[in-house]
Amino acid sequence: MSRASGRLTVLHVSDVHATDHGLLYDAVDGLERLQAVGEYARRARITPEAVIVTGDLIQRGNSAAYGAVRDALADLEQTVQAPVLTVLGNHDEPDAARILRGHEKSHHRTVLVAGLRIILLDTSSGALGRAQREWLAGELAEPHRDGTVIALHHPPLGSPLPTLAKAGLRDADEFLDVIEGSDTRAILAGHFHHPLAAHLRGIPVTVGPSLAYHQVMDARPDLISGHDRAMFSIVHLLSEGMTTTSVSLESPSPLFSSSVPVPAHQNS
Repeated sequence: MSRASGRLTVLHVSDVHATDHGLLYDAVDGLERLQAVGEYARRARITPEAVIVTGDLIQRGNSAAYGAVRDALADLEQTVQAPVLTVLGNHDEPDAARILRGHEKSHHRTVLVAGLRIILLDTSSGALGRAQREWLAGELAEPHRDGTVIALHHPPLGSPLPTLAKAGLRDADEFLDVIEGSDTRAILAGHFHHPLAAHLRGIPVTVGPSLAYHQVMDARPDLISGHDRAMFSIVHLLSEGMTTTSVSLESPSPLFSSSVPVPAHQNS
């Protein structure tokens, strides 16, 4: 591992749903919330190796927002002093999204960061498709130094919410066939607007919460219910595994506070 602490840190952000005019549901400013993630990381002294944003960068029909999204992502990168990497989701528009950095030629690509191989996949159609799966198999043919993290929008499984039980990646089994036995250390996904952790074929899967709104678990079985809560995740890749922590941008008053010494090597 590259860090003296023996861990690599990734900020996992998902489902921004930025708009090009007005607020989403008259309440949500996705661009402002991207800025808030950077401010949170700075205040908390989180020093990630990368930020990965797993899709739905815009709300469907708001392609004019991509210019502002591009600028907000650049500002976030400057704030956290780490690369910000993005994939597309089902709300995104692949042609318009080519103005985003890294998406000019292809929406799937490999990026090397601090000894880690990050593979970014395009599921804007809801599936990977044969060509992208074959490309992925070629990328994974040789293991990389600190292993591989795969990021995509649609999780390769369903949500426990009945309304989202079949909303995962359409070619999930074929995708898992490709990555099984590879050096893949984690799969990062979004789409469900609620956090979810799983192990599939021995590989940890982290579904990140949404920056735009949160799906509650006690909605009716026939209901999708979005609540105004902005969240992201801190992923730590350790030599022996990984941890994922969901973080809310809300800052309620503390019940108590006490100071404790923090060793230098424990910085995030």
